[in-house]
Amino acid sequence: MTKLKLGAIPDDKSVKVTVELPAALHRDLVTYAEVLSRESGRQVSDPMRLIVPMLQRFIATDRGFARSRKASPGA
Repeated sequence: MTKLKLGAIPDDKSVKVTVELPAALHRDLVTYAEVLSRESGRQVSDPMRLIVPMLQRFIATDRGFARSRKASPGA
């Protein structure tokens, strides 16, 4: 079994986001969605829905950002 950084995507209200992605990144998102669907048993019908949890995960695990945030709590 593959160990992915993301778990199952919660089934919540969709948010519309407009973003321009390089073709290679889009292909990677589609592939990631396919693997995640197999691993979680829940179909990821729109790979673009991965963007928000990926960004949340990235920010939550960025130690430099966490240190910076603690140093400037008002920012």
